[in-house]
Amino acid sequence: MSKVSHKAKKLIVVGNGMAGMHAVEELLDLAPDLYEITVFGAEPHGNYNRILLSLVLSGEKKIEDIMINGRAWYDEHGITLHTDTKIVQIERGSKRVITDDGQAFEYDRLLLATGSDPVILPLPGHDLPGVIGFRDIHDVDTMIKATQDHKHAVVIGGGLLGLEAANGLMKQGMDVTVVHLMDTLMERQLDVTAGKMLQANLESRGLKFVLSAQSETILGTDRVTGLRLADGTEIPADILVMAVGIRPSTELAADCRLHFERGIVVDDSLLTFDPSIYAIGECAQHRGTAYGLVAPLFEQGRVVANHLAELGFITYKGSMTSTKLKVTGIDLFSAGDFIGDDTTEDIVFNDPGNGSYKKLVLKDGIIQGAVLYGDTVDGAWYFQLMRDQTDTKDIRSHLLFGQSHLGDSGHGGENAAAALPDDAEICGCNGVCKGDVVKAITEHNLFTLDEVRAHTKASSSCGSCTGLVEQIMASTLGSDFSKSEKEKPVCGCTALTHEDVRAAIIKEDLKDIPTTMRFLNWQTEDGCPTCRPALNYYLLCAWPGEYIDDAQARFINERAHGNIQKDGTYSVVPRMWGGITTPKELRAIADVADKFKIPTVKVTGGQRIDLFGVAKSDLPAVWKDLNDAGMVSGHAYGKSLRTVKTCAGQQWCRFGTQDSIKLGIALERMTWGSWTPHKYKIAVSGCPRNCAEATIKDFGVVAVDSGFELHIAGNGGIKVRVTDLLCKVESESEVMEYAGAFMQLYREQARYLDRTAPWVERVGLTYVQEQMVNDEANRKALYERFLHSQTFSQSDPWKENYSDPKKRAEFETLTTLGQS
Repeated sequence: MSKVSHKAKKLIVVGNGMAGMHAVEELLDLAPDLYEITVFGAEPHGNYNRILLSLVLSGEKKIEDIMINGRAWYDEHGITLHTDTKIVQIERGSKRVITDDGQAFEYDRLLLATGSDPVILPLPGHDLPGVIGFRDIHDVDTMIKATQDHKHAVVIGGGLLGLEAANGLMKQGMDVTVVHLMDTLMERQLDVTAGKMLQANLESRGLKFVLSAQSETILGTDRVTGLRLADGTEIPADILVMAVGIRPSTELAADCRLHFERGIVVDDSLLTFDPSIYAIGECAQHRGTAYGLVAPLFEQGRVVANHLAELGFITYKGSMTSTKLKVTGIDLFSAGDFIGDDTTEDIVFNDPGNGSYKKLVLKDGIIQGAVLYGDTVDGAWYFQLMRDQTDTKDIRSHLLFGQSHLGDSGHGGENAAAALPDDAEICGCNGVCKGDVVKAITEHNLFTLDEVRAHTKASSSCGSCTGLVEQIMASTLGSDFSKSEKEKPVCGCTALTHEDVRAAIIKEDLKDIPTTMRFLNWQTEDGCPTCRPALNYYLLCAWPGEYIDDAQARFINERAHGNIQKDGTYSVVPRMWGGITTPKELRAIADVADKFKIPTVKVTGGQRIDLFGVAKSDLPAVWKDLNDAGMVSGHAYGKSLRTVKTCAGQQWCRFGTQDSIKLGIALERMTWGSWTPHKYKIAVSGCPRNCAEATIKDFGVVAVDSGFELHIAGNGGIKVRVTDLLCKVESESEVMEYAGAFMQLYREQARYLDRTAPWVERVGLTYVQEQMVNDEANRKALYERFLHSQTFSQSDPWKENYSDPKKRAEFETLTTLGQS
């Protein structure tokens, strides 16, 4: 239980829904003892997952399955909860709220999270028993009871909520007719083509539709018996559900003269015009928009908690929302402006026979909106491209074919993911099945990929199953799941993003981990295994030569200078420059293997020799013997340069056009010992036959008769990604400059643990070319910063101090084979 001081400030939260309680949960993480918290909820329940009400109606879940916080949770955290209690008045002058039974409660800060009310059309008969909205547990109970004694149901409204209500009533055995004013279902989320495909699918399941229909009168005397349309048509109805929209709840704001328009007007900190009152959720209006989905409400909760905790360094900039219908077996996705205008263009794929439709609306290469029906696997990816304003010109030719065409996980359509059995293995690294993921989402009310990773470990290792996990999340959560890498915090110790932290380190001149954590109000004193390595990297990148690398902030492999194996022993990989070795080096390796009884000696795919089965206690002695023979670490364990793979090249191969071995050694000499956001691999092929596989490396060089092709952002692991062609150059010195500049650009701008492939996909090839190919001065500046930083990250005596111009000139002269 949280121990709240008697001097604690008083926080009152009006609204016990998902928005208000998420803000409270965030606040408890940031400042658990700052407030004495009192919550008022109008319903007689604890906090529950409102977005899963449609699954309760359809019989797929029970009420107890969707409860988030029971009374025990409130007690545990020292929160006073008043259920079935309405706040009817706010006295702003005296800072008090008045309940419907006349009680008064004082506050220092007030958080309004009153949500919204369903729009009830003022038709004759709208107040008859059996006419309801679809917003809360009471509405669902009413509908379920009606299905036990009655047969006919009418739903007014063919939008998202109306269709989910109609589907639920049909699953309960009712004859359901949907009446919609427009000629297309979900016209706010779908274009005409997708809307017609959805209608045909739902009709095949048994739903009936009357479109372009104006409702006139609700029939009945003691209870609803039907609906009469403007054209005289009468439709029998034992229950009639109004699902024509929601209206932000602003009565309290109006009563206390708090400024409101459509919703209660708030600024970027979610503060109203009263400096003591915040508002979030469906009742709030931010920059002219009121949101009705969970994802924006959670983003708002994170921001308002930061300000209530008196930290105040993050703001809310608004949200982009997406839509997913929660009807099992129907896959649709939409986001943004999917209609467009004269300034936009459409890319469309339509296969009616296969039930698949895709439409992307672009403006100047930026996705403005998307509609997907049938195959929605790439919905989250398109949505992220929209949020990040990614220029898609470089991938336009295969944009419509999806992320799998770029080499990301290609697991098929979302309907395929949804159709997988519960025992289907999703994450091979951690043995997580689909049922484990779904159960965690529903039982623990998870909404983000990070939360699913924390509860199940799915996609937390190699990451190759991330796309599939996101498909399952989208299928389970519907419109309330959206991944937002741009807004993703570094870890649970802070609400700050990677970009926030990097900017603060430079702006505030932060030069060690403890100072950084204190200044940025880290919520755990020593951080965690996620944030400490990231902070260590960002400080290294910002202050090379000033910041001292914190070995304890590195992973065990990096601290031990070896790769830990499943039996607890380590593997040791000495560096072989460009894949070239000498009899002396081979003898040293053989001697070490004999001396320490190393059981396995293996040639790696990176043209080196790996010694497996080294005891941790022997690692220092093993490395001493190898160092004495002139061999340094291959950093097979590091977030750094791993290998530079070469082919035989011009010196030996009859097809070689350039000396790939010499150039590969030079590149490795220049880049070894580097620190990067993730592992980094280079390859040099001596001719277009590409025997060194340069086109699946982070930086690849392919020699041609006229010079060299430079390739970037390849990946040859589980998720194979072919490189993008950066440019062509004529000389080896240009190759060196571009290689250093690209590594530095990646180091300075990628998030920690980003490989080059997802980083380049996020920022775009065009952006990288603008920074390096089109801007020579910037490229040279990047190269200078790279060389400067390498001064402090390499201990090889072959490399001298760059402050000596003569030494530097010697270094920049390409090495030959004999100089190793």
